[in-house]
Amino acid sequence: METLLDLIDDAVARFGDRPALAIRHEDGTTESWTYRELDRRSRAAAFRLRALGLQPGDRILTWSPSTPELPATYFGAIRAGLVIVPLDLRMSADAIGGIVRSSGAKRLILGTGRDAPDPNEFGMGAIATTGVETIGAAPDAADAPLPAGWEEQVAAWPRPKASDLVELIFTSGTTGTPKGVMLAHDNVLASNRTFHRIIPPLEHRIVSLLPLSHLLEQAVGLVYALSVGASVLYVRSRNPRVIFEALREHRVTSMIVVPQVLDLFWSAIEREVEKTGRTKLFERLRSIARRLPMTARRLLFRRVHSQLGGSFRLFVSAGAFLPPALQQAWEDMGVTVLQGYGATETGTGSCTTLEDHGLGTVGRPPEGIDMRLAPDGEVQFRGPTLFKGYWNAPELTAAAFTEDGWYKTGDIGHLDQAGRLILSGRKKDIIVLPNGFNVYPEDIENALRIAGQRDSVILETAPGRIEAVLLAPGGPIRAAGEALAFDPAAPPPEVKATMDAAVKAANTTLGPNQRIVGWRLWPESDFPRTHTLKVKRDRVRDWVGAVNPI
Repeated sequence: METLLDLIDDAVARFGDRPALAIRHEDGTTESWTYRELDRRSRAAAFRLRALGLQPGDRILTWSPSTPELPATYFGAIRAGLVIVPLDLRMSADAIGGIVRSSGAKRLILGTGRDAPDPNEFGMGAIATTGVETIGAAPDAADAPLPAGWEEQVAAWPRPKASDLVELIFTSGTTGTPKGVMLAHDNVLASNRTFHRIIPPLEHRIVSLLPLSHLLEQAVGLVYALSVGASVLYVRSRNPRVIFEALREHRVTSMIVVPQVLDLFWSAIEREVEKTGRTKLFERLRSIARRLPMTARRLLFRRVHSQLGGSFRLFVSAGAFLPPALQQAWEDMGVTVLQGYGATETGTGSCTTLEDHGLGTVGRPPEGIDMRLAPDGEVQFRGPTLFKGYWNAPELTAAAFTEDGWYKTGDIGHLDQAGRLILSGRKKDIIVLPNGFNVYPEDIENALRIAGQRDSVILETAPGRIEAVLLAPGGPIRAAGEALAFDPAAPPPEVKATMDAAVKAANTTLGPNQRIVGWRLWPESDFPRTHTLKVKRDRVRDWVGAVNPI
């Protein structure tokens, strides 16, 4: 198997009439495609893309909420020899403008619906645009019929080579212009082989919440899922009631998530338990379940599991720190949480496994991936999953690798006694105290997460002075830019008490050189973030520099 077309051909041959992709609409109805239908639609998409005048090697932008027509467009573009440039719905206009200029994309494939973007609001009105539903329509669709002989034409096209580019994924760019990461067929398939070694064999029924522009969702929730015959349901609503209904109806077994989603789900469960007045019983059952096999744990919490469809077994989490207490909570319920680590440039990096998923680590690199720690603790990788370089940026590409060919992640970590990787933070964010001691802000921020703070930014505001910029309590993250309802410099007593308690709890777990000596509230409901939800630290640092220290 050399290319993604080989993967989809193999999936169709093995799983042809099984459900592959579906979408749950706002009215509760579901539209589903089989593997054979996905293949048919993707071939039609390939013909339509070429009919637009696009030629092999051309780049196309895809900007759409998740829907079966989007993977059909992806595979159609691959069959037509095009390079996909996914845009995230949360990207800023400046980021999108930079990607459009850098990629030289010839056409925009745009999603529809009330959660779809408006190109005119992002200065993209002049780009040739086609709807994703038009590209991914059935070959005999009344409003987009294909001419006789189209299938023979598509079948006669040359197939891609393993080294051909599949997509350009532009990184989040927390400090500057996003870089286009070039991924080829061999990179994506090498990552897929590692997933087969990590994720246990299972009849996977997946509910997809992450956007398909996210590499984690693409690689695991689409490519891996199709390679094992999974049934994937897209849910575009962010209404918790709609999501939980989808989990039940699809009888979900597995989900690919970021820790924030795990936290929101768990908070919803805790609220329901609290409503029944059984919080103490729930906690007692959790302490008992922790000593039981996973099957027995699910039986003990069968009422909760019935609300999740009765078959839930597995979360695959990546993208941010996973608080150990949150992982433990789900595993008490009999749901295994695998924690992965990697970058767009590395594909797979390291991951825990079904046999070894201890708290607080991101596991080991799977077979086929080499990992080492540099003398300064930087995590470095080598292997077939590594990207081909940055688009039109040979100097940046060269700077990303060591002289002997290892990719420099910029992340700092260490190994525990069992050889599992534990991350400390970003190399560029290290605080060097006047006494020469190195402090990793993420270590302190993770301690605050464990203490109940959903996000924070740790800064050295004066030589040797460690301060925390905190988010005011308020449940799920709201839109960034929403001003607080009170003066952040003089918070209400109950808010101050909550913040003080969290800082005190975090400090009890930190070393003398790491302890927080002051805190302040960010003046809005959320930090400024990249489209991958990473905090823009420079913006926070600039704000702190403009106000008086505590």
